[in-house]
Amino acid sequence: MKKLLIASSLVMAGALTGCSSLNTSAPSLPLAGGVTTDIKADIEVGEKITGKSSVTQLFGLLTLGAETEYADGVAYGANGGGGSFLPIGGVSLTEKVKAAAAYNAITESGADVIVAPRYTIKQEGYGFFGTIDVTVEGYKGTIRSVK
Repeated sequence: MKKLLIASSLVMAGALTGCSSLNTSAPSLPLAGGVTTDIKADIEVGEKITGKSSVTQLFGLLTLGAETEYADGVAYGANGGGGSFLPIGGVSLTEKVKAAAAYNAITESGADVIVAPRYTIKQEGYGFFGTIDVTVEGYKGTIRSVK
């Protein structure tokens, strides 16, 4: 009985311990290459906007609380400036949560684009499950005209 109590205490202590990480990123300019165009957009910059999204992953495969609507073009660089869980369909779970947070910020504010977005990614892992929480902050951009 005593051995069972010790073993169950060790298992419980292992399940309650975990790790976490926090990453705040901002996009930077590319080192090489460039694209030129004659198209010019008139964008009115408004007030500060925020969007949030989170997901829980069990056993590295099953996701809970994942959003179903995402904004395109959210990734900056190879891994988007943050760590990630397993890639699913070529896109990491972190990138999907970032895209959902951007979508939430745009739809809640009525913006066309997020000007100067800054993503804060908080990941916590507890052995068999982990969470990713993403907050995006930036400014409301409204496209007035495209020439």
